[in-house]
Amino acid sequence: MRGSGRIIGIILIVIGIAACGVAGIWAAAEMASGDNLTAGGAALGMAMVFFLVAVPTIGVGTYLLIRGQRESKELAEVDKERQLLNIVLTRGQVTIADLVLELRSTSDQVKAWIYDLVGKGLFSGYVNWNDGILYSRQASQMRDGKKCPNCGGEQAFAGKGVIVCPYCGSELFLAT
Repeated sequence: MRGSGRIIGIILIVIGIAACGVAGIWAAAEMASGDNLTAGGAALGMAMVFFLVAVPTIGVGTYLLIRGQRESKELAEVDKERQLLNIVLTRGQVTIADLVLELRSTSDQVKAWIYDLVGKGLFSGYVNWNDGILYSRQASQMRDGKKCPNCGGEQAFAGKGVIVCPYCGSELFLAT
């Protein structure tokens, strides 16, 4: 479940703080009633509650809160990549500027998402960085031809799943 680490972390922090508050109120009430609780006994009880209950509870809660926030950021990135992939696959072609506006991001971030999707083998297509257009194509269509779909020039492999046209600079992404 999304965000459960954050929620549990907040709950644990509140429980730790509440335990300290309850122990403090109890010690103050016992000392005020004049029973057999001395100041030293109250201090010892407070220290035990603080170190045995509050510190571990607040520590674990803080850890879960931080980890939950990190996971939320990672899931937001995955959602943006999924959104980008859906946009390109449904439209067939889309400008980088449109992607930047629709995803509320920067062109560098959109470029990073594209490369990440290619690296994961989830996207095949090509991009003309000069014109700023991203095209979705079947990998089989691009592998069959030895020519760039943009200018017709010979293709040159640039890396795993990436072919760069030396003439127009278009990059072709092949899902593996």
